[in-house]
Amino acid sequence: MFLGTYTPRLDEKGRLILPAKYRDELSFGLVLTRGQERCIYVFSQREFEKQHEQLAQASLTSRKARDYARVFLSGASDELPDKQGRVTIPQVLRSYGGLDREVTVIGAGNRIEIWDSTAWQQYLQEQEEVFSETDED
Repeated sequence: MFLGTYTPRLDEKGRLILPAKYRDELSFGLVLTRGQERCIYVFSQREFEKQHEQLAQASLTSRKARDYARVFLSGASDELPDKQGRVTIPQVLRSYGGLDREVTVIGAGNRIEIWDSTAWQQYLQEQEEVFSETDED
C-alpha cells in the first residue's frame, strides 16, 4: 500500500526520484498514466494489469466506458526505474499534469499520484475543509 506525501523535484530530463518507501514495490516495473484532477497515476505493473482487467469488463456499447478506456490507456507508459530509483515521466504526461520542477508525490493506497505542487496545495486546501466536515450522513 502506498502512503504519505513527498516533495521531490523533476530534473531537467523530466526524471523523478521515487521515494525510497515505494521503490521495492515498483522495482519490477510501473505504469504512468493520466489521472483525474490532472494528476499522473503511477501503478505497479501488477496493479495496472488489475485496472486493465476492470476496464475490459466494461461493455463496449457504453460510450463513457470506451471514452474512459481510450484516455486512460492511450496516455499509459510502462517504465522501469533506473538503479538510482529514477523514472522518466514522458512529456505528454508532464504536459497533461502541468508538471514543471516542483512536484508532490502522494501515496493513494493502490497507486501513487504525481501532482504539480501548486495544484496539489490548492486541491488539498479545498478538500481538507470538506473532509473535516464529513460525517456519516
